[in-house]
Amino acid sequence: MQYICVYCASSTKINSVYFDAARKLGEIIANKGMQLVYGGGSMGLMGTIADSVLAAGGKVTGVIPHFMCEQEWGHHGLTELIKTDTMHERKEKMAFMSDAAVALPGGCGTMEELLEVITWKQLGIFTKPIIIVNTLGYYDSLIEMLHRAVEENFMRDIHRNIWTVVARPEDVIQAIYDSPKWDKSVRKFAAI
Repeated sequence: MQYICVYCASSTKINSVYFDAARKLGEIIANKGMQLVYGGGSMGLMGTIADSVLAAGGKVTGVIPHFMCEQEWGHHGLTELIKTDTMHERKEKMAFMSDAAVALPGGCGTMEELLEVITWKQLGIFTKPIIIVNTLGYYDSLIEMLHRAVEENFMRDIHRNIWTVVARPEDVIQAIYDSPKWDKSVRKFAAI
């Protein structure tokens, strides 16, 4: 386990508990000798987790579209900053250069990244662990919706193994290691 992709918010107007969680996860990633892969931003939870990893002596790779750099949204102190032409290319690169995907709380962009990687895992395209950090119960409604999708037969019961939910950043690494094995053979279960 080397590269941990983290999806998270760029908002600066959120509860300080979310910033604390991002800071803690960054410290854990660095202290475990892992490298952060994230969306390359300098604000909100994005900037906080990157700064936290760097402050703890870790390495950070940001992946950001050119148009965001033109808006000066990019972080200038990273180990590596990869620029992409599109959002789609950004998400693909972040996911496939990582050994696990972790979602901290965030808005539509974060949820879209999380749901896309869940879809890829359902289809056997992405087979790595997906961890949802449910700080302050932020993702309760989304998790309930995912379970309802299973209950209503939009997904199979086995698809509950696609993601793991933890309440604290301190539980992320163990959840990654404890995640059920997943491989391309799950494609036979992709359709209902």
